Amino acid sequence: MSTATVTTARPGQVLADLVPASRVRDAALVLGGAALTGLAAQIAVPVPGSPVPVTGQTFAALLVGTTLGARRGFASLAVYALVGMAGVPWFAEGKSGMGMPSFGYILGMLLASVVVGALARRGADRSAWRTAGTMLLGSAIIYAVGVPYLALATGMSASAAIAAGLTPFLIGDALKAALAMGLLPTAWKLVDRR
Repeated sequence: MSTATVTTARPGQVLADLVPASRVRDAALVLGGAALTGLAAQIAVPVPGSPVPVTGQTFAALLVGTTLGARRGFASLAVYALVGMAGVPWFAEGKSGMGMPSFGYILGMLLASVVVGALARRGADRSAWRTAGTMLLGSAIIYAVGVPYLALATGMSASAAIAAGLTPFLIGDALKAALAMGLLPTAWKLVDRR
């Protein structure tokens, strides 16, 4: 008879910590998070009047940060950014490089992944309302970097950059936060039932 080790959730953990620890696990999680973000970036809908499309990229980046934690989430988004900068066309709309006006959002995702990962380690992904707050804070961080970068890259005024790079995305961000409100706490409930 074999005995299986069942990992149960403990305070201070993120969802990725429930997988048995190893360097291989961490590398697979980091690469998987980068790949998920790259795939989600391909879900892109152009926004009239804006050089920034609506994508699944920001949701994936926040989900990666939350489920992997600050360190692995940052590493994952760094791999995503570096590989895209090196020429792999997996940024939004199949783009690569640093020359696009929306590159600031990718830089914001790096910072946001650290913040949401650190909050998740403190349990911010275990209830619906805390998860929503975490996702909205992560989105705000992405905009805090992305919108000024957009203004600098395009020569837009601050108000024009807000109108083109923030306002059209607020409803979508609320929907993404609502999706996360359902996904993450449900995942924890399923883990706790094992």
